[in-house]
Amino acid sequence: MRFAELAAAYERLEATTKRLEMRGILAELFRPLPAPELGRVLYLSQGLLRPEYEGVELGVADSLARRAVAIASGAEESAVATRAKAVGDLGTTAQELLASQSRLPGGSPLEVAEVYAGFESIARAKGEGSQEVKVRTVAELLARATPLEAKYLTRFVVGTLRVGVREMTILDALATAFADGSKEERGKIEAAFNLSSDLGLVATTLAERGTAGLAGIELEVGRPVRPMLAEREPTLEKLLERLGGRAAVEIKYDGLRVQAHIPRRGPVRLFSRRLEEIGAQFPELLDALPAAVREGPSIVEGECVPIDPDTDEIQPFQEVSRRRGRKYDLDRIQREIPVCLFLFDVLLAGGTPVYGLDFPERRSRLEGLVAPGDRIRLATQRVVTTPEEAGRFLDESIAAGGEGLMAKSMKPGSGYRAGARGFWWIKYKRDYTVGLVDSIDGVVIGGFHGRGRRAGRFGAYLLAVYDPTRDRFESFSKVGSGFDDAALAAMPDRLKGFESDEKPPRVDSGIEPDRWFRPGVVLEVRGAELTISPVHRAAEGTVRPGTGLALRFPRFTGRIRDDKGPTEATTSAELLRMYRMQVRQAAPTSDDAPEP
Repeated sequence: MRFAELAAAYERLEATTKRLEMRGILAELFRPLPAPELGRVLYLSQGLLRPEYEGVELGVADSLARRAVAIASGAEESAVATRAKAVGDLGTTAQELLASQSRLPGGSPLEVAEVYAGFESIARAKGEGSQEVKVRTVAELLARATPLEAKYLTRFVVGTLRVGVREMTILDALATAFADGSKEERGKIEAAFNLSSDLGLVATTLAERGTAGLAGIELEVGRPVRPMLAEREPTLEKLLERLGGRAAVEIKYDGLRVQAHIPRRGPVRLFSRRLEEIGAQFPELLDALPAAVREGPSIVEGECVPIDPDTDEIQPFQEVSRRRGRKYDLDRIQREIPVCLFLFDVLLAGGTPVYGLDFPERRSRLEGLVAPGDRIRLATQRVVTTPEEAGRFLDESIAAGGEGLMAKSMKPGSGYRAGARGFWWIKYKRDYTVGLVDSIDGVVIGGFHGRGRRAGRFGAYLLAVYDPTRDRFESFSKVGSGFDDAALAAMPDRLKGFESDEKPPRVDSGIEPDRWFRPGVVLEVRGAELTISPVHRAAEGTVRPGTGLALRFPRFTGRIRDDKGPTEATTSAELLRMYRMQVRQAAPTSDDAPEP
């Protein structure tokens, strides 16, 4: 196929915004092409050389592309830059410059295959001298191109093809070109794409073997699956009603969704929700997964969240976001921001595809496949049948550092629907528009043995507020963040004389620390927000029966309140007022009692 034909099709696509018309243009373009050529055209039409998950990039900066246009057209590079800035498109600039150029007739026309090969050579060019190779290759292609061809060659090089083609439109066109265009046949094509994430593979298979041949496209380790997505419901009653009155609820971890591909032998690969390969940013997970997953090849999904290295508590998502895109100083960042992958689903188990199984069976397979450890764990899950049970689990999720819950259908037909969004999975969050703005003075009532760098001393402390009406100290937070080495080293001396072998009589907590302390030392802490907690006892029963208040994402400010005795710390009533001052915007759960 000549590249001029492809450029002409792109020109027609750019001139319309009507999806039906675009589908017709693409179907006409695709139908006569042999399979290898069809694959190349499919990738080029998406602005790609290979499936997006392979991450193949040309790496041609705008400045290099301008220089190539200048060489091919004979114009000054400064003139190219000025014109491109005025027009807003280097491709149109290349077209205009070549159209105004006196060119000798003759020369062989550009073929799609050789343009594609030229782009591949540009992508492979690395290291010293690679920039010159890229410029020379682009300039040579442009020198042989017609003005219209030059427009789209240049646009492809700089990553702005601008023909308006999206994946769904391409799927429509494939169904028209190689099937009967029916909804059923279109669904088979899309299903194959969702499993393979590779339109080129789908198109060539379709051209060679028809829709029947698509059944041969199955899961493959190293080739990511387009993720299943969840819907929303405003209340827990509606959520359960939608799922048939029974659901598996899981902590909704506030992290980075990860699809892990573990081969029988060879390196593990990690893909983000957008199918980007991200393994280099999380080397500890690459190391931990082969030991945690008992049998390969397997594909599992989970949520990657930051974990406090000393307290093992979940940290805010902003911490893990500091890991994204990082190429240097990974050893230090691993120590400072370690992560844990909480697995919630399995698609391929020991070489056996299981994505079509109902969710309860997949969860069972996942539990049998994974040996949890520090870095790889299973998502906390519980089966609920009432809004009250779901509400209690939501409280536990928030208290554990989650942002809500995920509810999953347990009904027949609850297989993994790659690339689809539906009410088989439902997410439910309780959000706040305004978080906690004030600090809290908490009394130390317990200590937890440290991990990692904090091994051999306390790494976190259990804090309480004071309730003068009951004359007791009620827990509200476990805090380990915010302590530097000097502060941690000084704490045991400050707590001498307050140690206790058993829980002090005026202390109330649903959490058992490694060491109890009698109330005496007061620390100032801040946090993201106050939430309902099933394990903490502060202001117990005032918002909801059987629950207290907890501080989410607590952090020691560095200030020890030596000027305050334990009964002068923040009171339970003050904590309750702070909770009520928060502006909440998510719908209340069904068992929310009216606040007094």
